[in-house]
This record gives sequence, C-alpha cells and structure tokens, in this order.
Amino acid sequence: MINVAIIGAGGISRTHIETYRKFPQRCNVTALADVYPEKAEKKKEELGLDVAVYGDYGKILDDADIGLVSVCVPPYVHAEISAACLRAGKHVICEKPMASSLVECDAMLAAQETSGKVLAVIAQNRYRSEIQKLKAVLDSGVAGRVLHAQVDSLWWRGHCYYDLWWRGTWAKEGGGCTLNHAVHHIDMFQWMMGLPAEVRAVMSNTAHDNAEVEDISIAILKYANGSVAQITSSVVHHGEEQQLVFQTEKARLSFPWNVYASKSRSNGFPDEDPDMKAVIEEYYRQLPDLPFQGYEGEFNDVLTAIETGGDVLMNGREGRKTLELITAIYQSASTDQTVRLPLTKASPFYTAEGIQRNAIHFNEKKASVENFGDDNIIVGSSREKFK
Repeated sequence: MINVAIIGAGGISRTHIETYRKFPQRCNVTALADVYPEKAEKKKEELGLDVAVYGDYGKILDDADIGLVSVCVPPYVHAEISAACLRAGKHVICEKPMASSLVECDAMLAAQETSGKVLAVIAQNRYRSEIQKLKAVLDSGVAGRVLHAQVDSLWWRGHCYYDLWWRGTWAKEGGGCTLNHAVHHIDMFQWMMGLPAEVRAVMSNTAHDNAEVEDISIAILKYANGSVAQITSSVVHHGEEQQLVFQTEKARLSFPWNVYASKSRSNGFPDEDPDMKAVIEEYYRQLPDLPFQGYEGEFNDVLTAIETGGDVLMNGREGRKTLELITAIYQSASTDQTVRLPLTKASPFYTAEGIQRNAIHFNEKKASVENFGDDNIIVGSSREKFK
C-alpha cells in the first residue's frame, strides 16, 4: 500500500483523488496541500476524505510515510515542486504540461535521475485503447509511410476563463492554448510521429483581450524524410471538434478511429480500395484493448512501475519532447522564423525568463480572480469523449 499526497486542491485534483480511489488495495490518499488551505478543507469535505490538510507542501516533503505525490498546481511551479518531491524520495505524477520551459524540464529530469524515483507526466490520452491501436497500426507499416498529418486541437473557452489569477500570463501559465490545451494532441502526435526537423508557426489572440497569451496558433512541421504536418491549437472553436488524421501511402487513418483507402485508376484518379481498408481494419481489430483507460490507465502504469521498479510510458523524457515541440511553435510564431530542432540551450526560449522576454504579449491581463466558485473541469471534449 502506497500513501499518496495531492499538492494543489483545484479542479483537476478531484480527478486525481477519484482515480486513486479506483485502486483501494494499492494506494491511499492521506494528505492534501494548497496555498489556500480553505480550498483543501472544502475538497476534503466534498469528497469525504480522511486526510491531513496543509497550507505548506513542505509538510509533505517531511512525511516519510508518503511515497507518491500528485502535483496539481499551476504550470509555473511544476518544476520546483516536482523536483523537491523527487529529492525528498517521493515518486511524482505531475499534471500537464510538464513545466513552463525546457530548462525546468531538465531540472526535473536531473532530480529524477538522482533520486531513482518515478516521474510521470499526465498524458491520459496515451492510455486509450483507440490511441494505442492507431499507433500500433502506424508502427506496423501496414498502411505505409505517413505523408501528411493533421492535428486539430480545437477547444472553446469563455472570456472569463482567463480571469483566474494565474491564467493568461506567460509568467504563470507559461503560454496559452498551444501549451495548456493542445498539449494533449501534440503529445499523442509526437508520440506517433516523433519530433520534426523544422517548425514554422503563427499565433494570435482573437477573442480574449484579458490575456497576454495566444488563443489560437497554427504550425507547419517538416520531417527529415519529407513528410509534413499541420497543428491547429485553439480555444475559439465552437463545438470543440478534435482529431488526428494521418494520410499514409495506402490509406487515411484517424482518431477518432476511421479508415479510408484509395487506389488509382488508369488515368490517376481515385477509386475506393475496400481490400486495403479491410486489411487495415483487421489489423486494428486484432489488437487487444487496455485493461484501464485514460487516467486509470496512467495511474495503473505508475503504481505498477513503483511496485516492480520499472518505468512508465509517459515519463519525464517523453514529457520534455512534447514541450520541446510546443516551445518551437512559440519561438517560430514570436520571431517569424523557421525553427530547427532539436532546440539547444542557445534557444532564446530555453528558459522561462527567455520566453517571457521574447514571446508576443498580446494584451495586458485585466482581471485577477483568486478562485472560481465552480472549480469543476471538463476533461476534454464531450463530443469525442476525451476523458
């Protein structure tokens, strides 16, 4: 039995607590910390928790009985708190995004390597059967090489969303929709395709004049083998349609799962290819489903790694890759230049200070609300069941 602490009592902490409760024989939440202790007390009462409540997360570092910590705080303190927990001998599950900058990711990785503890970054959609099967189909080569990929991470957030004190600023949130919303799809995409050779991007703030950061970005990626991809990240899209589409040599594959295959007529125009579609569909169908989905899948992976001494699918190294791609998008959009990967320490966007200094600041933050009365979070698009 591993004792768990939650640092940060905001909306996403509920998801962590309820997921831990799915594994009552393996873990037990024993502590909750927040800079607003009254929020933690309210969460304790709402969820019927038997936990210690702290206003200072240092109390958790000093508790030798706590073995695992969920870090559910704003992104600008992910690195500081995660590294402190790792150095204190705790395993860590850090909410997305991993950190606000690559230098912070590197500090977290150094703390993880020194401690030997598990560092996991939330990417619950990697732990969906449909996503893992799509990756397996792409990796198999049954549909041929990927020629073009399209990522639509389309969300909608009202104007008041950015009134929360830490949102909408480069210093506290680390970025806008590209970092804090599209991170889900960008992570799935880079897991399947890897990092590109170069990135060209634009971004804007079209509807949220109470935020410094972008509410839409569009990026074009080019790979060394000639493949190209496009990523749209947005919080201004009504309906929140979200998809990943891969155009391969032999078929179109997508999430949500769908297949279409074409074959050439003698004049080069297309006919449907039902035989190829059937081959791909059969390969997909024979792949096993995961025993746990989403957050449950990721938490099961973490608990298993702790129990067996193994590693997790979404570790710190993977989290850093996703942030590297997002950082390249910000650098390109802010400098109006093509950015080549990998990024080095010489990048003006390698540090949080560099990002704050060089990123486009679209507006001044006009409101600062300490807490919303309603802290319930919709985890993903209800239309596509991103949960």
